[in-house]
Amino acid sequence: MKPLWLGCLITSVALAGYAPTISEPTLYQGMCDASAAVALDSTHFAVANDEDNPLRIYSCEQGSMPLQSFDFSKSLGVDARKPEMDIEGGCWLEDKIFWITSHGRNKDGEYRSSRHFLFATTCKKTAKGFEMKLFGRPYQTLSEDLAREPRFKSFGFAQASQLAPKVPGALNIEGLCATPDKKLLIAFRNPTPNSKALLIPLNNPDQVVLGRKAQFGEPVLLALGGLGIRDIAQWRGQYLLIAGAVAGKGESHLYGWVGGDASPQLFEWSKHIDFNPEAIIVYADDRAPFQLLSDDGARRVGNVQCKDLPDPRQRRFRSYWVNLTETNR
Repeated sequence: MKPLWLGCLITSVALAGYAPTISEPTLYQGMCDASAAVALDSTHFAVANDEDNPLRIYSCEQGSMPLQSFDFSKSLGVDARKPEMDIEGGCWLEDKIFWITSHGRNKDGEYRSSRHFLFATTCKKTAKGFEMKLFGRPYQTLSEDLAREPRFKSFGFAQASQLAPKVPGALNIEGLCATPDKKLLIAFRNPTPNSKALLIPLNNPDQVVLGRKAQFGEPVLLALGGLGIRDIAQWRGQYLLIAGAVAGKGESHLYGWVGGDASPQLFEWSKHIDFNPEAIIVYADDRAPFQLLSDDGARRVGNVQCKDLPDPRQRRFRSYWVNLTETNR
């Protein structure tokens, strides 16, 4: 399948002087904790839920239960006793979708092997829907590789990997994005060295899922108001970033970044919108609006958190379309 970000590299817009206009929400059923998502064509997306492992497929045009789902837990060798993978990032790179888990400990600071995966899938459309399959083999030593890399010594990855993910200085990966030169940007919500958000390029993603050791590029530090990165995506030749606090409290913010040494530009949210943006979806048809998914696991439905509802038909997450409109600045 065509790499979806290629269609978004044709037209570039200036980031300064634009503000987001946000649609009314669309509600999708069957899960609450939207954590990573990719477009599959112009009308469908696949989304991960950080409370369980299936990758679910929805129509972007209307709210519904999932049209399909794919659970690769058994094929990946996930620990059946503690199976939650905590998938937090996904992106297309050429003809494959790469998915990454948090690589952090659970909320109680306990190590779980199931949370240490980088893996790839293929996906093609058929007469019956979509067919998604694993490609290559999962990579499970990324956190050790980061800790052993001399250039990253100041980030303290060895110690960070021992901490619960919302403790300052801990290890928590939440975003993944392809670059035009066929690398992957690994985006960290935690740590935030010197109050900067951290990105580390993975130079050889195709080789990694074929059994080769990870090779990294030079780290990138971005000034996002002391926040880490919740997701990152290519949009019209530039990057969109959702920034959020390490501990998960407070507002999240949307930034645009043209890459390199440029400073990220903050887009102003409407003060009247209450949502928890966790995933960005950019479509291949070069449409101007992009989609934001809200992690609504902690949102109350009556007296119950969404993720604790027993009936999957009651669980839901919200989606918003965002269009960048020109201001008078």
